[in-house]
Amino acid sequence: MSDLPAARLPNARWTHIALRVKDIEASLAWYLALTPLELLARRTDEFGYGAWIGMSDSPDRPFVLVLAQFFAETDPYDGATTATMSPFAHLGIELPERADVDAIASRGAALGCLAMPAIDMPPPVGYVCMLADPDGNNVEFSHDQGVYAAAQRVWGARRGGTA
Repeated sequence: MSDLPAARLPNARWTHIALRVKDIEASLAWYLALTPLELLARRTDEFGYGAWIGMSDSPDRPFVLVLAQFFAETDPYDGATTATMSPFAHLGIELPERADVDAIASRGAALGCLAMPAIDMPPPVGYVCMLADPDGNNVEFSHDQGVYAAAQRVWGARRGGTA
């Protein structure tokens, strides 16, 4: 794979990741209550229900989580295995304070969805915990992981932004 040339798609944008869910109402309620994600759009069509949730503070670079619940009679993936993001695969949300990780871990424990208690991990991972959504997908909440800071430092400097 290292012999492959890098793709050069200057107008491409990374816009979403999609998860198949069993109950869109339960999944929406979980994500809207336990994450900073907000509802952008909902739809129903002949294949099922869909919803886009994301961060409203970045409309110029939207990245959304697509939740899709398919109808049995029109499921285009009927018979396929449903993938679950676990035990390591996960969605990641960076929090500003260590206490925020403790708070979401406590809330997850109280709701019975704490998949991994808060723990200090070696750099660059930081202080993290994981909650499991209604379908068993893991969502990591971290502090001091540095993804946002690294993007600002490296990519922001390229565009003349903060360094």
